[in-house]
Amino acid sequence: MSGSAGAIEDCSAEKKRSLRVRYVYGMIFLMYILLAWLVRDYGQKFLPQLHYVKACGAGGNNCFRMLGVLRVSLGCFIFFFLMFLSTCSTSKLDEVRSNWHSGYWILKSFLLIASMAVPFFFPSDYMQIYGELARVGAGIFLLLQLVSVTEFIVWWNKYWTPDNEKKSCSLGLFMSTIFYVASILGIALMYYLYAPRLACAINIFFITWTAILVLVMMIISLHSLVNRGLLSSGIMASYIVFLCWSALRSEPPYEKCNAQKQVNSNADWTTILSFLIAIGTIVMSTFSTGIDSQSFQFRKDEVQEEDDIPYKYGIFHLIFSLGAMYFAMLFLSWNLLNPAKEWSIDVGWASTWVKILNEWLAATIYLWKLISPVVRQPKVHQEPMQQSDDSILP
Repeated sequence: MSGSAGAIEDCSAEKKRSLRVRYVYGMIFLMYILLAWLVRDYGQKFLPQLHYVKACGAGGNNCFRMLGVLRVSLGCFIFFFLMFLSTCSTSKLDEVRSNWHSGYWILKSFLLIASMAVPFFFPSDYMQIYGELARVGAGIFLLLQLVSVTEFIVWWNKYWTPDNEKKSCSLGLFMSTIFYVASILGIALMYYLYAPRLACAINIFFITWTAILVLVMMIISLHSLVNRGLLSSGIMASYIVFLCWSALRSEPPYEKCNAQKQVNSNADWTTILSFLIAIGTIVMSTFSTGIDSQSFQFRKDEVQEEDDIPYKYGIFHLIFSLGAMYFAMLFLSWNLLNPAKEWSIDVGWASTWVKILNEWLAATIYLWKLISPVVRQPKVHQEPMQQSDDSILP
């Protein structure tokens, strides 16, 4: 009896350790992001040692700016992808791979330093190839993030609107009202800031199409065949309005229809604050998607045993490796030809269109989740009732 209690206690302690270590990996990811920013904006000033590396070329130019960001991103990708390969099939807390995920930090420190240094010795042609691959990886990351966000919205809708609880239903109605009001105010504010005149045709199109998507999601969620209520569609409405606003903010600084950029065109404190918030958003979005391993499982009805790992380590590290490609694209504004300016992140027409397409894809995924049960529902063919001969009176 005492042995069983001791085993349960050991599993509980190991589970807590594996949950805490997620934040360590998050800090490692943040360190890589800050290093990429340092190499891009101030590498030539603070890292003069790179001038002597042969792969960096004359004056070290191939290790700063755009290529420098790609080298740091590749180092981050190598570290987390090796962690993915070494932990992808872990299922129990007492496995060696589980201990490797949560411990062995001296050995992993050497792995971290090596993965950080090795890309700076690769020829620049290889980094250009990695840059093209990073675009694909960043797109996959955005798709996985959309799946995670959609699953979270569905879960939140079930949490706030359970059956036969009037109090919770009223809370759900109250929250759905807040989300819809926020969405309407956001759309009105975007018209005011980013479409002040009829000449801003592209911005008017983006905002108007977002408003149409919000209306379509509300109508379908209230349809009698779907009947999902207003909460989930309200949350998704706020999300796609946020994506549209983020896309409009990413338009180039010289765009005349961007009133906010005309005010904050210089690297003042608002630009720096926006930059720091963007970095925090990258880390949080990667972290939240990485720990949400259940959204990417084909079978979600598996029974969790006491000695099972609390989350899928392989998926966690795979998301972070794709996140490495994603932050490289944000620092380069999805453009491998023109380097981004100092204290800028995810600015340019390429970034704008990526976010707009991300918004449309998010709305498409959500609408499919609404109508798929109706579409897949088997049709019941009712045969006409036939009266027996005995029931027919002469």
